[in-house]
Amino acid sequence: MDNATFLAPDLDSFCRLDELGLSAIGQHLGPDRAVLECRVAEVDPWCRGCGGQALSRGSQVRRLAHVPFGHRPTTLVVRVRRFLCPGCGRRWRETLDQAAPARSKLTSAAMRWALCAVVIDHQSMSRVAAGLSVAWHTANDAVLTEGSRLLINAPERLQGVRVLGVDEHVWRHTRTGPRYVTVIIDLTPVREKTGPARLLDMVEGRSKAVFKTWLAAQPAVFRAGIEVVAMDGFTGYKSATAEELPDAATMMDPFHVVRLVGEAVDECRRRVQQELHGHRGRAGDPLFKARRILHTGAGLLTDHQHERLQALFANPDHLEVEAAWGVYQRMVAAYREPDRKLGKFVMRTVIESLATGVPETFIELRRLGRTLKRRASDILAFFERPGTSNGPTEAINGRLEHLRGSTLGFRNLTHYIARSLLEAGGFRPHLHAHVR
Repeated sequence: MDNATFLAPDLDSFCRLDELGLSAIGQHLGPDRAVLECRVAEVDPWCRGCGGQALSRGSQVRRLAHVPFGHRPTTLVVRVRRFLCPGCGRRWRETLDQAAPARSKLTSAAMRWALCAVVIDHQSMSRVAAGLSVAWHTANDAVLTEGSRLLINAPERLQGVRVLGVDEHVWRHTRTGPRYVTVIIDLTPVREKTGPARLLDMVEGRSKAVFKTWLAAQPAVFRAGIEVVAMDGFTGYKSATAEELPDAATMMDPFHVVRLVGEAVDECRRRVQQELHGHRGRAGDPLFKARRILHTGAGLLTDHQHERLQALFANPDHLEVEAAWGVYQRMVAAYREPDRKLGKFVMRTVIESLATGVPETFIELRRLGRTLKRRASDILAFFERPGTSNGPTEAINGRLEHLRGSTLGFRNLTHYIARSLLEAGGFRPHLHAHVR
């Protein structure tokens, strides 16, 4: 800043009117807004019909919302000249194509400002509308139109995708109507450590047909480049991947595998609780008091928690819970093992031990063993492809939950998909390159 070159004050440059082809001829500062009276900077009075010089026949006023300065909205009152050619009688008026799209209430600069406010600053649409002093629907339409043109519909958005993540998402909590969508995530930046994951698309429904249809609609070059698809335990996504991407590997990510085993531990604890006491867990019941400790990794337990677990497992009636807890700890240890080969060996050993040799009374472990054996190849694929996980997909789901909360919900799925793409589509670097 100390070495900056200072020029003479110029209202057109300061307000970025020169980029719109406008020039300020007057100003009015009110308590709630700033108003600039403008005209088209370069006058073109020549007739396109006969080439003669036309005469000015008054002007027409057009009001446009402009980029706010500080906390004061700015309005441009543009006087558009009207011309009459005395030679051929042709009439026309100046165009504002450089300043604003046809029939738009916002300048091009204001539309870019609103898009930056939503994508970069994560502002709500209500705040953007207040900053521009326009109606909510006006700001929303401008952001979605400019975002679709500049970001969402960009042809290069799907280039370089090698790792996909797929998961379901609840986009609205209602008793009736569609509630679920399928989110498709690009996990390639996470594996290659070049940036965060980004949302590629969102499709209504959560079924094999939905994901299969989306894959089939993508270009052949895109489908040929997919190497890995990370997913949860839903077999529909796996079947769709096998049919549309036969060369891609499917992987069940650690988050869902550990959660699956944790649910087996909880189900076993509840069943034993009912069998021993005839009621659900209560504050004084040992099994109920240990429900959180059972989901904590053994290496993270305190001395007091170790003592509580030892006292819990000292009771022979809790043998089944202890067995389920042991499986959970071995699963967690396999994923935390720095040596991938050793971790894969431990995981394969756990899956094989659950598939055979589990007593019939251990209901939850037998059911878990059948599930893990059926998806063994998908679970073990994680150890063969380091850095690939569906965890970032869950993180993006959390960002979408925050978006829906800040907007107090959505009723239009099309608008929700567009806002979600702007929120989590990884457009910030791309937007910085287009908007100064």
